[in-house]
Amino acid sequence: MKRYHFGLYAIALAILIVGLAFAGVPVQTMLLGLFVLACPLMMMFMMGGHGGSDQQDRDRHTTGRP
Repeated sequence: MKRYHFGLYAIALAILIVGLAFAGVPVQTMLLGLFVLACPLMMMFMMGGHGGSDQQDRDRHTTGRP
């Protein structure tokens, strides 16, 4: 995951929260949803798309370059 996507994610989250507020969803329900999503979101941001190095290793093996 690239850092330049963080701004887009923040905008998408803000649009979602505003949309849910206009739809009449209670604040407690939104907070519960954020709490449930906290673990996968933190893993996504902290691990940073962890699979990137595996692709580089595969490319090295197929091209023969170090």
